[in-house]
Amino acid sequence: VQLQASGGGLVQAGGYLSLSCAASGRTFSTDIMAWFRQAPGKEREFVAGISRSRSGGTTYYADSVKGRFTISRDDAKNSMYLQMNSLKPEDTAVYYCATCPIAYASTSWGNQQIYDSWGQGTQVTVSS
Repeated sequence: VQLQASGGGLVQAGGYLSLSCAASGRTFSTDIMAWFRQAPGKEREFVAGISRSRSGGTTYYADSVKGRFTISRDDAKNSMYLQMNSLKPEDTAVYYCATCPIAYASTSWGNQQIYDSWGQGTQVTVSS
């Protein structure tokens, strides 16, 4: 699966951005789609994940973004989205989309080892 992330940019604290991730190739193997992020000097961390619509469209969020970010996907368009509201300077990072071909339980979605495809990343910068 090839993934193309887009939508990053510079925004003031309290603002919003919307990220998109388009999948191509073996899109039947995208049971779980997720967003991760990596801030300067920090390890990459899980942000949010979502299962296929036919599997219930389950969503799961990191505590740090719960209530502010909303993940969604359109399986007909092989795309995933991340609506980010009430952005904080600590949300500044490169955001990556990833896919997993196996329908693991949501408690496993934070494990980067289950993902076999990664996008190139899109920069999100939140100024204070």
